[in-house]
Amino acid sequence: MVLSDGDIKEALSNGQIKILPAPDFTSQLGSCSIDLRLGNSFRVFEHSKHSVIDPFNKKTKETEFTQEITVKDNEQFFMQPGDFVLAVTKEKVTISPKLLGRLEGRSSLGRLGIVVHSTASIFDPGWDGHPVLELGNLGRLPVALYPGMRICAMTFEELKSEAEVPYGKKRAAKYKNQKGPDESRMKEEK
Repeated sequence: MVLSDGDIKEALSNGQIKILPAPDFTSQLGSCSIDLRLGNSFRVFEHSKHSVIDPFNKKTKETEFTQEITVKDNEQFFMQPGDFVLAVTKEKVTISPKLLGRLEGRSSLGRLGIVVHSTASIFDPGWDGHPVLELGNLGRLPVALYPGMRICAMTFEELKSEAEVPYGKKRAAKYKNQKGPDESRMKEEK
């Protein structure tokens, strides 16, 4: 069952969902979702320095392929056509073991060519951290993004039963408690 606006408010009040800083219901609460805002950190790929990314090369330093850029609140971050960038939300989201979250792009940005989440839209029961966004510009023109703008919507679904092993308790949870747009940790899988 997908949570409605009233269900989301109730889940926030009883602690099943925690969002910090607290959302402004007037501008962020939808009929069955809550909008999250773009944070200030972006991780850009330095494609001119490398010919290939080998996700299982254990000798590769974690930040060898990317550079983190911080943008001030009143500044713009320009997504160039064809760019792929990792970003983070301003909000930290904590989800109970009885719920899962799904991150969706906003239609208004999609109509400009901005894809907000390329692959990993599910946030497991027990998730706790700042959601990382996989931003892409599929359009033909650069698009200015602003920290603090509503960038995505998160919906929540109730599970039939509580997860036996929530995300934060998994030994292989590579991204628990993340605060910034961390690079892929796929090499930890091999």
